[in-house]
Amino acid sequence: MYLIQIKDLSFSYASKKDALKHINLNIEKGTFTCIVGENGSGKSTLLKCILGLNKGYTGEIIKETHIGYLPQKSDIQTNFPATIEEVVLSGTISNNVRSVFYKKEDKEKAKDVMQKLGIYDIRKKCFANISGGQQQRVLIARALCATKDIIILDEPTNGLDPSISKQIYELLDKLKKEDKITIFMVSHDVERALNYADTVVELLNGEIVFNGKPQDFKLGGAN
Repeated sequence: MYLIQIKDLSFSYASKKDALKHINLNIEKGTFTCIVGENGSGKSTLLKCILGLNKGYTGEIIKETHIGYLPQKSDIQTNFPATIEEVVLSGTISNNVRSVFYKKEDKEKAKDVMQKLGIYDIRKKCFANISGGQQQRVLIARALCATKDIIILDEPTNGLDPSISKQIYELLDKLKKEDKITIFMVSHDVERALNYADTVVELLNGEIVFNGKPQDFKLGGAN
């Protein structure tokens, strides 16, 4: 089953023509897909088209489920005065379009997700006062509260120490294997992407130049 189908997608910014050119890509349920490529190759642009943040594209994007999203760290305010629990719970807001209050099931889901990600015992701490790796765990938990199927992540390990980056990849791999969560992420860390992803997609100048298994990318990809 495909959770996302992208058909002949093209997109241009006012300042950059052909930021994406004729992208065709299917995201299968229960898989781990990494998007790699040089800066400016179109990786984040592709994610924003999928999320509906970029308007005016041509082609078609078919989404079969709600999506949880973790943006780039540079796009996240990391010093706001909210507790970990409050940040995670805010991920359920998209599910409560008719209410400004959290439901019992939302609180239960947030609790379950925090326990799974190892942050429940620190849930009352201020988000601004925890480490970068812990902040990413909190934001992954928030994304999981918005969906039961797929999370999209834009450079989730950017700026983290290698050991913490490894922990984040292992966490995502565990979510895929144990909870059947589909992982779709942009990564600058090609070597680690090859170790964990089921599928690697390389973008170059707005076009897909590789879409296949990590072992084939190692042998014949353009990294």
